[in-house]
Amino acid sequence: MAAIGMCETPGCKSIAQLQCPTCVKLGIQGSFFCNQDCFKKSWKTHKIIHSLAKSENTDGSNGEYNPWPSYNFTGKLRPFPPGPKRTVPRHIGRPDYADHPTGFPASENAAKGSGQIKVLDDEEIEGMRVACRLGREVLDEAAKVCDVGVTTDEIDRVVHEACIDRECYPSPLNYNNFPNSCCTSVNEVICHGIPDTRPLQDGDICNVDVTVYHRGFHGDLNETFFVGNIAENTRKLVQVTYECLSKAIAIVKPGEKYREVGNIIQKHAQANGFSVVRSYCGHGIHRLFHTAPNVPHYAKNKAVGVMKPGHCFTIEPMINEGGWRDDQWPDHWTAVTSDGSRSAQVCRAA
Repeated sequence: MAAIGMCETPGCKSIAQLQCPTCVKLGIQGSFFCNQDCFKKSWKTHKIIHSLAKSENTDGSNGEYNPWPSYNFTGKLRPFPPGPKRTVPRHIGRPDYADHPTGFPASENAAKGSGQIKVLDDEEIEGMRVACRLGREVLDEAAKVCDVGVTTDEIDRVVHEACIDRECYPSPLNYNNFPNSCCTSVNEVICHGIPDTRPLQDGDICNVDVTVYHRGFHGDLNETFFVGNIAENTRKLVQVTYECLSKAIAIVKPGEKYREVGNIIQKHAQANGFSVVRSYCGHGIHRLFHTAPNVPHYAKNKAVGVMKPGHCFTIEPMINEGGWRDDQWPDHWTAVTSDGSRSAQVCRAA
């Protein structure tokens, strides 16, 4: 039976069986096109993958792509060559870092010192509701294609195009030079995974983290999806992560301390034999992508502040099968569990 995928030409969502012969020769998975015309249209950007795959490898790993031969991976996941850089039409409103050469978020950085939590007025709250609703629609589009054999770069393409279709800028793109339009965190990746050309495998879990910027407001949410047939312990990990979020949301009300969120989450995670990541936390969000307050997910934290009407922030517990400690790939983004165990995350803005 011939392999089947989705055409990789931007804007074409046809089912495809034609594979790039060079990719087949180099052992690059995926690379499907519906016909020769689509293949020719994509050639200029697609061929970048070939040069990356051919780049010299010094670790003796039989020609496999390995940009960091001296790095000791904590788990089984490995990086694959990246896909093409995506662009956003100029007519779509964009945050201040979108066109900065280093992706520096100037307005966000200016607000760091004060720690003041912004109180949104009715108009701003409505702006957040619209952005979050559009973010939900974009994440639903990603969910439709998250399946065995689909690359995380293909998921990124779907997210990117869904954002543009809704007149949104994909907030992660060029944020502090992040290269893609969403984060895709597979198996032992805790968060901030960079989409690439690795096809998802049966039994994987994949978190897709989407933030859209629409008319001056960021809407942030993510979910962890099952890929194919999932082991029971992995299914439990993801279920408990959802339960941790639900229990945390249930205490959100004016007068509640932000530090209490972590107490609720860790109590439920530990009761089920899991641990809570400490290096990454929820955050304030509105006109700024990341701002006060910090919302840690672990118990006995020192988060400052009390919830008030008009506050807007994310809760996004990251729960591990093994220990809570983390490591980072040399790409300076991909956070992984230090013991190689699996991690799940889910996020909502409250």
